[in-house]
Amino acid sequence: MMHVLVTGSNGQLASCIKDLAGQYENLKFTYTDYQELDICDLKQVNTFFKSNPKIDYCINCAAYTAVDKAESEVDKAYEINAQGAKNLAIVCHEFDAVLIQISTDFVFDGQKNSPYVETDVPNPISVYGASKLQGEVEVKQRLEKYFIFRTSWLYSEHGSNFMKTMLRLAETRDEISVVSDQIGTPTYAGDLAKMILNIVSSKNTNFGLYHYSNEGMVSWYDFAKAIFEVSAIEIKLNPIKTVDYPTPAKRPKYSTLDTKKVYDFFLVKPPSFKQSLKKLIKSL
Repeated sequence: MMHVLVTGSNGQLASCIKDLAGQYENLKFTYTDYQELDICDLKQVNTFFKSNPKIDYCINCAAYTAVDKAESEVDKAYEINAQGAKNLAIVCHEFDAVLIQISTDFVFDGQKNSPYVETDVPNPISVYGASKLQGEVEVKQRLEKYFIFRTSWLYSEHGSNFMKTMLRLAETRDEISVVSDQIGTPTYAGDLAKMILNIVSSKNTNFGLYHYSNEGMVSWYDFAKAIFEVSAIEIKLNPIKTVDYPTPAKRPKYSTLDTKKVYDFFLVKPPSFKQSLKKLIKSL
């Protein structure tokens, strides 16, 4: 029986892990949110590892994800996304635990026009992206036994995300405008959770950095269109340009991830975004 610590237990990804946990008989889970474990406090992290049964894996789902707010809360974003990751890496090294760190497509500047591979040079254009990249650096510097999974446009039945926002807006509006010139891949958090748990459960040791997203390349406008089509909701949808919808944080105009490496090392073929979206909306 392996002991898995999941931080940020109230977020989307951790909630999806909870949904799937019962399928893995060889894994025992401990879930913490910041009330139980503040990853920004090294002493607290150390004490937690010391006072609990041996932790074999730590899946770090704790993150500051408010992309626009991060522009004015720089210290807070770095404290959670970089310092928090650093603290977990230090303690995982001391207690010989494998750290699984979640990162983002926002580490890239979006200037490419073909899917980003793991060897592409990151160049974040937002505080959020820069703080998550720093988290990656902290983990790589301190550990050999780690997985970093960059993912994109996460959505699920849990927490707040684009899909849930669209469905909520459709209840009160006849018309919605959505950005059509930012391209990426929506990713169902349940698919990412399943891949991570399969890797943990099988004790896979192909450590390193990987890109994982669903398959397909769409704009936010296309994603909204797919959500309403699958939900059989009739609503007027207007495509708009990023310049017409200014936000505090800059976003990459193209951030599709190449997932070939996860297939090569884990034989994981991510489902298409539409397939996962249909499955989820049917279950709601």
